[in-house]
Amino acid sequence: TFKSSVLGFLWARIMDIEAVPKARKVSLKEMEDYKVDFRYRDECAYILIPLNKCRHAMSYRPWRCVDLRHAYEKCQHDRFTMRLRKHLKSKDAH
Repeated sequence: TFKSSVLGFLWARIMDIEAVPKARKVSLKEMEDYKVDFRYRDECAYILIPLNKCRHAMSYRPWRCVDLRHAYEKCQHDRFTMRLRKHLKSKDAH
C-alpha cells in the first residue's frame, strides 16, 4: 500500500541519518549552510548537523534520533571535562 511504501522510504532515510558520524572538522561554510547557531559552532558540530536533520525529519519526537543525541551529549561532556582538567592543571601550576 501507499502508506507502507512511504513509511519504508522514510525508515530507510532515517537509518542513514541515525548513523553516528566519524569525528571530523566542520567548516564555517558548512555550519552556515546548515544554519548552526553560533553558540553550537564547536568541535561537536559534526554530530549536531545530522542530529538536527534527524530531528526535523522526525518532527522532533523525543524517542527518535536517540543515538545521535547521546553521541552529541557525550561529545559536549567530553569537551567540558577536557576544559575543566586543563583549567585545574593550569591552576595547580601557579
